[in-house]
Amino acid sequence: MRTTRTIVAIAAVSLLAACSGTTGGSDDGDAGSYPDDTITVIVPFSAGGPTDTVTRMIAEPMAKELGGKIVVQNKEGAGGTVGAGEVARAKPDGYTILMHHIGMSTAPALYKNLSYKPLEDFETIGLVTEVPMTIVARKDFPPATLPDLVSYVKANAGKVTLANAGIGAASHLCGLLFQDAAGVKLQEVPYQGTGPALTDLVGGQVDFMCDQTTNTTGQITAGKVKAYAVTTPERVKSLPDLKTTTELGMPDLKVSVWHGLYAPKGTPQAIVEKLSNALKKALADKAVIDQMAKLGTAPVPADDATPQAHREYLDEQLKTWAKIIADAGVKAT
Repeated sequence: MRTTRTIVAIAAVSLLAACSGTTGGSDDGDAGSYPDDTITVIVPFSAGGPTDTVTRMIAEPMAKELGGKIVVQNKEGAGGTVGAGEVARAKPDGYTILMHHIGMSTAPALYKNLSYKPLEDFETIGLVTEVPMTIVARKDFPPATLPDLVSYVKANAGKVTLANAGIGAASHLCGLLFQDAAGVKLQEVPYQGTGPALTDLVGGQVDFMCDQTTNTTGQITAGKVKAYAVTTPERVKSLPDLKTTTELGMPDLKVSVWHGLYAPKGTPQAIVEKLSNALKKALADKAVIDQMAKLGTAPVPADDATPQAHREYLDEQLKTWAKIIADAGVKAT
């Protein structure tokens, strides 16, 4: 068992320190034989969703690099805050880590009594990918283009339904930006996750939504939904004919969903670095690159898959979304 090995390792280090006249260990910790047990990656959203998909892409190559085993566990609820809170309270030994998306930077502005602080209660491991968003509708929705959509929703604001995966979800945040850019307030329909929201969109129960390419590319290419635009400055390779919001006259509607890996605060830096290096290896894996490309995204550059780059970006995003959410007057209950 890990506990027994750890005790033996500590005893050995102490003996060595006594013999050499130095003190054993350091604030940075020692990766030692890590990992000698299964690593659990908590995904704070439902199985099959975009964040879950990205996590499972990198889990196997990370495990191979680490020489251990990684399992993915879904702990959905409250816009990702349930799973994130569980990891914040987990033992900081590197065996429970978190994959989260942009919601890590929006939760403090949305939830009054959040049980954790993103910068204070986690060690950042590295950024993983940025996923573009797409604006999609049921296939028989009348508007043909993005400008048509804006005109239509303004004229039918009381009737049009805008679906999302729940307050704080990426689709909800993108929907807020759409309404702000279009200058309209719509009837929002929150779901418990992206899966059921997209299912109802395909089934024609709701009118339109904004969601990640990792979730919508297959539906778009199969003709099951109508696509209006991608919310990045440049087009995505998996959907080359889909114009950007900038091309279509809505340059302020720019949003992508970034993902990052976290460990509980206090996890030894040597273990954090080992996880970060494994992440870099996974993101350079050709199979991962190819899988991501099919879903309209790509791994971040190696320099961004680091604890420092991740922390700096998280800090920036916390400030950005605090203002956007405050201006929108949105709060999670």
